[in-house]
Amino acid sequence: MSIIVTDTGFAKDDWTGPFHDAQQAVANDCAYAVDLAPDTDPATLARLINAPMIRVDFPSFADGRGFSLAAILRRAGYKGRLRARGHVLADQYAMARRSGFDEVEIDDAMAARQPQDQWLARADWQQNHYQARLRG
Repeated sequence: MSIIVTDTGFAKDDWTGPFHDAQQAVANDCAYAVDLAPDTDPATLARLINAPMIRVDFPSFADGRGFSLAAILRRAGYKGRLRARGHVLADQYAMARRSGFDEVEIDDAMAARQPQDQWLARADWQQNHYQARLRG
């Protein structure tokens, strides 16, 4: 079972549609939600901006390529729901939100190791952002 983490805490997954890989989504004019692997070619991302939801896989907490994919998608104009899925740690939540993700999908085991209060401690992701301090 999956748990969705947002700025307000843990929630159940409310997405009911199917997910397809990027090639299937492009072939069907992005009518489906899309699952992206972290090694997805960034050149294909612009063709996915009409998908209702994109879910980017994080196979390891040390694999940060998904953060780059999220930022590229948002810069390309993606306005849909963007979800990080897999091994994202509570400590990485602020980075996930800053790079463009709306939510994080974790499993029950991760939620047990890192309960809701640890995620909520990082939910004020717009505060204490060193780049914002440098700009302002």
